[in-house]
Amino acid sequence: MSAEEKSAEVKNALITGGSRGIGAACALSLAKAGFNIAISYLGSDGKAEAVVQSCRKIGVEAIAVQADISSEEDCLKLVKQVREELGSIYLLVNNAGITRDGLAMRMKTEQFTDVITANLNGTFIMSREVLTDMVKSRGGRIINMASVAGIYGNAGQANYAASKAGVIGLTRSLAKEVGSRGITVNAIAPGFIETDMTDVLPDKVKEAALKKIVLKRFGKVDDIAAAAVFLASAEAAYITGQVLEISGGLSL
Repeated sequence: MSAEEKSAEVKNALITGGSRGIGAACALSLAKAGFNIAISYLGSDGKAEAVVQSCRKIGVEAIAVQADISSEEDCLKLVKQVREELGSIYLLVNNAGITRDGLAMRMKTEQFTDVITANLNGTFIMSREVLTDMVKSRGGRIINMASVAGIYGNAGQANYAASKAGVIGLTRSLAKEVGSRGITVNAIAPGFIETDMTDVLPDKVKEAALKKIVLKRFGKVDDIAAAAVFLASAEAAYITGQVLEISGGLSL
């Protein structure tokens, strides 16, 4: 069976940064929803393979492709390989991202630009490349992982907050550009979610955050994955250009 025939039967989802944390949870939840899964990963070969095997056990096709989302060349190769192995891409979850925290007055320019390149440029390039498939088929979904930091800012994360604010602006602009083609573009803005990224935060930072959260707990990766599945579903077909904050009431 050709990649085109496979794609016609089951929709294909590409999740960047899908070997762990939120990305892995999205991959597994989308597999359960019936999507074929492609994930990108940077260096966690074993974790990426574990996600692939878990998706295959669910009964869908799954592949993992090593790619650095901050590299345009890698982004182009990633999309090309997914098309060759699975077929056209219906859903893109732009999840891959990095942090290089530090106070702005001490932050080196490369600390700032590295985060912008990976988190914002990478999201733009990946979105641009998959839109070819979506426009051709007159349908598709893009879900961008933003952050509450991109809405409210966060001390010590000027670079990260700027990149995620940029993702929100990109999301709304793309939604306006491609909506007439039946394509939706939305963003999810997680708050404090239990991942490797938040595990390394000092206890004082975690305690301070917890006091601000109405639900008095940190979020789980499955909380974010559930939102991604909804935004990818037929039930969310009339939702576009939106930022869904999932933070347990952090901003209230």
